[in-house]
Amino acid sequence: AYMLHVTTTPSVSYVTKQDEFDCGIMITASHNPPQYNGLKFLDADGIGIPDDMELEIERLYFDEEPDRVEFHEIGQLYYNDKIIDEYVDEAVSKVDTDAIREADLKVVVDCGSGAGCFTAPYLIRKLGCDVTTLNSQADGFFPGRDPEPIEENLQELINVVKELNADIGLAHDGDADRTICIDEKGNFVLGDKTFTLVEKQMLKENNGGIIVTTVATSQAIYDVAQEYNGEVIATAVGDLLVARKLKDEDGLFGGEENGGLIFPDFVYGRDAVMTVAKILEIVAKEKRPLSELVAELPVYYASKMKIECPDDEKEFVMQSIADEIKTTTDFELDLTDGVKILKEDGWVIIRPSGTEPIFRCFAESDSQEKADEMTEWGLGLIRKYRK
Repeated sequence: AYMLHVTTTPSVSYVTKQDEFDCGIMITASHNPPQYNGLKFLDADGIGIPDDMELEIERLYFDEEPDRVEFHEIGQLYYNDKIIDEYVDEAVSKVDTDAIREADLKVVVDCGSGAGCFTAPYLIRKLGCDVTTLNSQADGFFPGRDPEPIEENLQELINVVKELNADIGLAHDGDADRTICIDEKGNFVLGDKTFTLVEKQMLKENNGGIIVTTVATSQAIYDVAQEYNGEVIATAVGDLLVARKLKDEDGLFGGEENGGLIFPDFVYGRDAVMTVAKILEIVAKEKRPLSELVAELPVYYASKMKIECPDDEKEFVMQSIADEIKTTTDFELDLTDGVKILKEDGWVIIRPSGTEPIFRCFAESDSQEKADEMTEWGLGLIRKYRK
């Protein structure tokens, strides 16, 4: 067994895949408070294991009374303190470092006191950028900011980017598998914009390819794929499902709308190191500011809301909504995950939470007003059939 000490989730995927281990185990709470640490099991490809295997492990642990031993008795342990360097260097080797160095980019990175402290500043420096770090002392109590990289938690990063006239701000979640960007004007760049920007570059470089994402991701992904010879495959929501489909279909690139991007020739999972390297390469090679590059992407407006619903009613509510749409409208239905209703000017998806007694309702359209209206319409359908 290898012991990797404190590290990022994707680096464990990288080691498991590269060094042909049978499995990997990551102990992480990601962006959650410290008491919510859990075990993430990875298969030999470095992909998170499917639900049925997780349930079997839980059964063995809780029902079978496994043999328990002290930590020092579990077998031969090897400590590899070089693996982070190998992982970072591999990402560096996959981008045009000369172009990045010549661009002389000024970068501010906010690691949120998470595992990205051990990767992001070193990666950005190796790429030849001028780097300023925030919250880059690892501390599982997250003293600097909440580790979830949403706009309200990144105000310090936004202010520093503006004060320093930096080219870009970058932020990670607790276990450093997601990346959020701040442009040179201090604007928060939504994760689906980052996804679309990198997708566009990957398709241009490879003359097309298979893109895998979830049914809850922006129509912009499809628009860019159509323009640059790409094919989009949509899965149910979940990064593990996207990763597995990328492997099965020999996909080029994938991800989600939350800043979690997957580069399958590097790691079969969301990876912040490769994401940062690729985004810096795009800005450097395009020789234009991030705000301009983002402004060129297809524009859609989104609205997200949630509503309470008991778990035992969720199946009935979804079936009833699907039946109503089928019998009373001409709208297209996608039942890959929850109920997705595709209208002429956008779509709405109604998905049950797997961990809470709620539905999430998410709509996208060509104006904010329409997106908000569609979300309210979706919530109305849920209320109609909820007891």
